[in-house]
Amino acid sequence: MRVPSNADVSHGDLSLIRTLIVVPCLDEAKTIEPLLRKLDQQRSSASDMIVVADGGSKDGTQEIVLRVAQELPNVALMHNAKRIQSAAINLAVQRFGAEFEYLIRIDAHGDYPDDYCRTLLQEAVSLEADSIVVGMETVGFGLFQRATAAAQNSKLGNGGSKHRAGGGGEWVDHGHHALMRIFAFQAVGGYDESFSHNEDAELDFRLRQSGFRIWMTGKTYMTYYPRSTASALFRQYLGYGRGRAKNLLKHRSIPKIRQAIPLAVAPVVIGAVLAVLYWWAAIPLVVWAVACLGYGVWMAVGQNNPLGPLAAVSAMIMHFAWSAGFWLELIGIKSRRRA
Repeated sequence: MRVPSNADVSHGDLSLIRTLIVVPCLDEAKTIEPLLRKLDQQRSSASDMIVVADGGSKDGTQEIVLRVAQELPNVALMHNAKRIQSAAINLAVQRFGAEFEYLIRIDAHGDYPDDYCRTLLQEAVSLEADSIVVGMETVGFGLFQRATAAAQNSKLGNGGSKHRAGGGGEWVDHGHHALMRIFAFQAVGGYDESFSHNEDAELDFRLRQSGFRIWMTGKTYMTYYPRSTASALFRQYLGYGRGRAKNLLKHRSIPKIRQAIPLAVAPVVIGAVLAVLYWWAAIPLVVWAVACLGYGVWMAVGQNNPLGPLAAVSAMIMHFAWSAGFWLELIGIKSRRRA
């Protein structure tokens, strides 16, 4: 296959490149059709393929995809028996990857600018990057979801993570996965399917170890919709914590400071139980809670965001769940994953 030159791309000729667009999903009936129609408009080549890797939806998602596939060219539905996103991408690349140069990963529960795919491709070819990652703008609708979005967009909730803090235009170690050269993806063995969470950071570690380069673009982004209930948010961040611990154990690496600080939250909460015997055991818990709520009040006053105090509560749920998940994985207590 001829690889387009920078001159080709500078003149807007992206049609020379074939791209595989993969959408892992599970029960996304409300959003899958408009998403597919938007992606259809973003194809740079008529031969670009959109694959929906469905993990066994029960809400009519599969029927919608099949109907849309009758109207739009090169749209396929694929069954993902393992259900998790890492397996969905691996299977799609295994079945279809030989025909394409680039892979674009799309989250079914997110939203994207109209030029998202083209911008990713432009950046990849012009910079000769092996992977393009993007920033995330978190948006909510209901009260709890809006508060959680405010938390995830703040340093209290994201710890200064570049892909959640408006970063872009630089080479990075990790970011939210958007586009990848299929050669690079296959060269490092794709996603590790033993990871249900944090599989992107784990893959980025191997990409860097193999000499591949990751570029965080500042020219586009994705819109992310957080969990709408406290229980769902807790389960999500419990999984994130497990994934991070598993990643560190696999590669024998050391957590960054912004990751290490939340590790203390679960031990602090558990240690507060001793307050029935020793009142001072509750001091670390009180300090953490006051610090979070204080940040929330500052958001309300300093940033004119009335959701600040509730955002602090969402952040506390995230901190505790992430910390608990990390320690559960570290001491070897297995999770009960859905079959």
